[in-house]
Amino acid sequence: MMPPTSPSPEQPPAGPHEEPPGPPWRPPWARAGARGRPPGLAVAAAVAVVQVVGSTLAGRNQGGRVSLDAFGYVLLLLGPALLVLRGRWPLAVVAGTSVVTATYLAAGYPYGPVFVSWLIACCAAIGGGHRRAAWAGLAGVYLVHVLVTFVLPRSWQRTPPSTFSWQQELGLLAWLLLVMAVAEIVRFRRERIAAHRAYRQQLAQRRADEERLKMARELHDILAHSLSLINIQAGVALALLDRRPEEARTALTTIKSTSKEALGEVRQVLATLRGPGAAPRTPAPGLDRLDELTAQADRVGLAVEMHERGERRPLTAAVDLTAFRIVQEALTNVIRHSVARQAVVVLDWTVPGVLVVRVEDPGPAVLGDAGGTGSGLAGMRERVAAFGGTISAGPLPGGGFRVRAELPTPKAEGE
Repeated sequence: MMPPTSPSPEQPPAGPHEEPPGPPWRPPWARAGARGRPPGLAVAAAVAVVQVVGSTLAGRNQGGRVSLDAFGYVLLLLGPALLVLRGRWPLAVVAGTSVVTATYLAAGYPYGPVFVSWLIACCAAIGGGHRRAAWAGLAGVYLVHVLVTFVLPRSWQRTPPSTFSWQQELGLLAWLLLVMAVAEIVRFRRERIAAHRAYRQQLAQRRADEERLKMARELHDILAHSLSLINIQAGVALALLDRRPEEARTALTTIKSTSKEALGEVRQVLATLRGPGAAPRTPAPGLDRLDELTAQADRVGLAVEMHERGERRPLTAAVDLTAFRIVQEALTNVIRHSVARQAVVVLDWTVPGVLVVRVEDPGPAVLGDAGGTGSGLAGMRERVAAFGGTISAGPLPGGGFRVRAELPTPKAEGE
């Protein structure tokens, strides 16, 4: 029988009289939507109460208007009922509420909050991007009001001539335009917020893509160089395993050290996935580690001559890493694609503000498929282009191959 487990210190047990916390508060229309009812039902019900009660009370003080009857109350309820569908069919709701409101006004019923459902429908249409429909609805209803109030003959109307003055009419028009202007401002602000959010998402996605591309280049350069050395040394070890085991042991030792270094660099690159808090344990490779590259190349039979012209200047970590990776990838291509067993690496600091990296081999090229993905030169171009530099790679006139890159560097004082 297992002993009872004790509660963890991070989550203390609830007391005997404590109840689990309930769900967070949400507005009634959100709760209605969660229960399966249309989310606009609560709004429509509230508007219906306002229109019916408000118009009934307003009609008591408007003796010259037609008293509300069954048809009038149907119109007062029909507008709010249409609001339930404003999210799905905003254009139809604008048209329907406009017809209902215009009919109410043409019938001569009392003025009151009958405009509420119509204005809500117009504002919702504006917010949904249907601006022309909303403004057309506003113009149509207002035109009906003007015709009924000032234009239609008295014999055609159910009510006595209106006492509305042009000053009151301008005030009504200004009030309607103000409501629509507020809706336009809300729509504009919402679109700006949405556009800003989309821009930030695109920017974050672009940065993530750039980081993935940068990581892919790093992994390609590390693995291509290390696996090329390992492949060559493995072939040497297999060829000498029976005849000269001591030399085969040396090749296997080289494989072990090369794979260990490659694993360390891969871990350092992948550590960036852990977030900004995970700092690399070792510094990024740079020109100070070119001796390691030449030593690795020498172990696979490639003699590398290093030449440096001018006075070395301090480099940023990114430029230093880029220069190292260019030399590394160029030597890897010599090992893979050239019959030559020697190469020349030149670091030229004589041009102010520019570091020229040049790697040459006398060739000729290996016949047939030498393996590889063919993305090494493309990766070098992307690295150099990121700093505004230039790179060229191609065969030499007398045979062989050259890689030449120009990297911007900080200028020394007095230059």
